[in-house]
Amino acid sequence: MEEGEIEVDSIEPIGFPDITPGLARQSGFLGVLDLLKIAKHGKGENIYLVRFHYIPPERRRKRRN
Repeated sequence: MEEGEIEVDSIEPIGFPDITPGLARQSGFLGVLDLLKIAKHGKGENIYLVRFHYIPPERRRKRRN
């Protein structure tokens, strides 16, 4: 990944029933199992959906000026 920034749009607590095949695909995974293999840490008692976007270096400079 090149230089730039990640800007968080939202952080939302969700439950296991909210992790659907559609959400997994929208998040760049093949399916729910693929997502859980990567995203699950520890006991997995708290689940958060973090939406974010990438800001390229050129756009970041323009925003600060």
